[in-house]
Amino acid sequence: MRILVLGGTQFLSRAVAAEFAARGHDVTCVARGRSGTAPARVRFVRADRDDPESLTPLTAEHWDTVLDVTRTPAHARAAVATLGPSADHWTYVSTCSVYADLATPGQAEDASLVTAAEPAEGESPWERYGEFKRACELAVTEGFAGGVLLVRPGLIVGPEDPSGRFAYWPRRMAADDVVLAPGSPDEPVQIIDVRDLARWLVSGAERRLTGVFNTVSEPMPRGELLESVARGVRVDGGPRLAWADQEFLEAHDVRMWSGDRSAPLWVPLPEYAGHMSRDVSAAIAEGLAVRPVEETARDTLAWLERTPDAAVTGLTDAEHAELLRHLHTGTMSS
Repeated sequence: MRILVLGGTQFLSRAVAAEFAARGHDVTCVARGRSGTAPARVRFVRADRDDPESLTPLTAEHWDTVLDVTRTPAHARAAVATLGPSADHWTYVSTCSVYADLATPGQAEDASLVTAAEPAEGESPWERYGEFKRACELAVTEGFAGGVLLVRPGLIVGPEDPSGRFAYWPRRMAADDVVLAPGSPDEPVQIIDVRDLARWLVSGAERRLTGVFNTVSEPMPRGELLESVARGVRVDGGPRLAWADQEFLEAHDVRMWSGDRSAPLWVPLPEYAGHMSRDVSAAIAEGLAVRPVEETARDTLAWLERTPDAAVTGLTDAEHAELLRHLHTGTMSS
C-alpha cells in the first residue's frame, strides 16, 4: 500500500508511520520538519500546511490511505480538498474531547458532541481543543468522498510523549518511597499506549475499516493503574501510595489533569465522571488490544532516562513533599 501520513515526525503520527513501514508499506510523511524526524525507511516531504498549495505536488501520486492528526480545521479542509481525489481511504485521529457530556460514565460513540468552532486569529489551537477537533472531523467526513475511519482516543501515553502527563508517574514512582495519589483508588481511568494505537490504526487502514471508534483502554481503577506503574519501574515492590481525596486536593490548590502544580490523570468529580470511562467495545470488537501498564511504564521511564530534556508535567518535588507533610499532619497550606 502507498501511505501518506500528514505529520509523521512526532509521537502518534511518527509511531503510525513507523508501523506502516515495519509492515512493508510505501510510506511518505509530510511535515515542516520542526518537531522531529521521520522514521527509518520513510520518505519525508517538507511542507507547511499554513500554505495549502504546499500539498499540491502530492496530487500527482495515488494514495491508498491518508492519515491526518491535525487540530487546525483549515488544515483538515485543505488536505481533503487537495488530496481527497487522489486517495481511496482517509483516517482522521480526533479526540474524546469532542464529547459534550463529560459527567456521564460509559458513553459510546453516539454521545452528544460539542459544537464545531474555528480558531480566531492568534488563538492557541489548544484553547478550545475539542471544538476545533470537531470542526476537523466535519471537514473530513463531509469533504472526503471515500471511506473514513474516524478515531477518538483518550489519553495517549508512552515513549516520546511530548505532553509529559503520564511520564510524571513512572518518574515519581521510581524516585520516591511514598507517593501522593490523587482522588480515590476506585475512580476509573483510561489510557492507550501510543504503540498499541498505532498498530490498530495501521490494521484498520489495511482493512479499509470505516466508522467512528473510541480508542483507549477499558476503564481501570486508578489504584490499579498506579500500582501497575510502580511494578513496572521498581523491583522492590514500589512506593507506598498516600491517597489524598478531592477535598484535600482542592484545598491545597492541586490542579487537574496536567500542567503546573497538577496531579496528572486526576479530574474532579462528579463533573468529569465520564471523562475517563468511555465505552470502547466497538474498537475492541475490531481488534484493539492494549499492553500491560507495567510495560508502558517501564518503557516510558527508559525513554525518560535516555532523554533528559523530555517533558514531565505535574507536581514538582518540593510541592509533592509539601503536600505529603500536610496530608500527614492534617494541616492546611498557607
